[in-house]
Amino acid sequence: MTFCIHVPSDTTAKALGADRLNKLLAATANERKVDLSIKRNGTRALYWLEPLIEVETKQGRFGFGPVKEADIDSLFDAEFWRGDVVHPLALGLVEDIPYLKQQQRLTFARAGVIDPLSLADYQAKEGYRGLKNALAMDAQPLVDEIKASGLRGRGGAAFPTGIKWQTVLDAPAEQKYVVCNADEGDSGTFADRLVMECDPFMLIEGMTIAGLAVGATQGYIYLRSEYPLAFKTLHDAIAIAYENNLLGAGILGSDKHFDLEVRLGAGAYICGEETSLLESLEGKRGLVRAKPPLPAIVGLFGQPTVVNNVLSLAAVPFILDKGAKAYADYGMGRSLGTLPFQLAGNVKRGGLVELAFGPTLRELMFDFGGGTRNGRPLKAVQVGGPLGAYLPESQWDIPLDYEAFAKEGAVLGHGGVVMFDDSVDMSEQARFSMEFCVAESCGKCTPCRIGSTRGVEVIDRIRSGENVDGNMSLLSDLCETMVDGSLCAMGGMTPFPVQSAMKHFKDDFTKRATSTTNTEEI
Repeated sequence: MTFCIHVPSDTTAKALGADRLNKLLAATANERKVDLSIKRNGTRALYWLEPLIEVETKQGRFGFGPVKEADIDSLFDAEFWRGDVVHPLALGLVEDIPYLKQQQRLTFARAGVIDPLSLADYQAKEGYRGLKNALAMDAQPLVDEIKASGLRGRGGAAFPTGIKWQTVLDAPAEQKYVVCNADEGDSGTFADRLVMECDPFMLIEGMTIAGLAVGATQGYIYLRSEYPLAFKTLHDAIAIAYENNLLGAGILGSDKHFDLEVRLGAGAYICGEETSLLESLEGKRGLVRAKPPLPAIVGLFGQPTVVNNVLSLAAVPFILDKGAKAYADYGMGRSLGTLPFQLAGNVKRGGLVELAFGPTLRELMFDFGGGTRNGRPLKAVQVGGPLGAYLPESQWDIPLDYEAFAKEGAVLGHGGVVMFDDSVDMSEQARFSMEFCVAESCGKCTPCRIGSTRGVEVIDRIRSGENVDGNMSLLSDLCETMVDGSLCAMGGMTPFPVQSAMKHFKDDFTKRATSTTNTEEI
């Protein structure tokens, strides 16, 4: 009898030894004459349990993890391939692990379940049903469906996806484009990478539907250059899609046409900004464009262009399969559907948590994350990447909702959540935020280019105890100038983490004045 087991194949699992485990499992099975069929899935993104080995049984998949090479012999001794066995690493049915069971996985329903490059697996799990429905619809009803779903951009601005699509649809042009922003550069984020490495056909399907909706025949995935596995997986998946008449001319026997390519990014954070991305995609230096005109009207090569994040496009197949209402039934207020939150930093149970909008940040960090990895008290959390505010405990009960966060001067952004324990020096974190802008600014506007450089200098003076009150006031004025005067969100949002650190963790700045004074007195 052949027993089927699944070994994860995403970048994180590989970094933790999944490829070596795969070889050792095969070799040990051969030595012990156990008939094992080893399949490579993506990852469930329960990263504190990786590598997570899953055993397929009639009852479901049983998990063992985190598995190290030294555990292989004991797993075979316990006959782990039978699933429900006694072993220190046995986790029971994977679907019943509370971290996973309490999620609402719409976008990531297939992640860790299927072979990423098996079209049969994807279609067996409802893949390409959305595209088939879309092919039977005209463009305007397609756009209306996205509008009705409430889907919004899953980057920083959270702009309604349907409105952007409508603008491109209405723009007269012989050539239109769909561009996927896959330049995932925010600290603590990895959801885009997981889509591309674990369920690439979902993104391809979503982009194809977007092309049908706005009348675009060409799509580009602008991929972060630091994602070599995603690059290979996407290339292979696109080739399979072409071979199966899911891309190119006459899609599935229709008169529709959509081509798709992957282009590697320039290794610059600023190219995550949509106009800078378009400049880079055209082969130019990644400089921010002034708006208007909007990319939806004058975008790639001067043509109307849809620019959406990976997660926005990846949600489209579900909406076209299940209907707008099925998606909009999740969430709260204007924040509808789900967002994959990514727990990172000093966290006990790091990983991806896809939830409908509405639970609190505290629930996410403690019910799912389990608090800090080292057991020290949690002091601050940064949500929304390096341009997001640092939130103190008084703000941890904010609902995970775009408007609720904006009301508090914070951003949900891409859903990255980076946790810090009580040993962190928030004046140092403020300095990091300014220094990050110095390194990543495109340099086009003065408030961002010069303001961030001066900001680092002012924070250094504060941290050395030099005229702390005066320099704190100067730093506050500088932040306001950057917010009001910068051309794009790079300079306009860099002050957010700095201002939040000054407001909520002032002691980390002022204590330096006290320590300096005490030293001088001695």
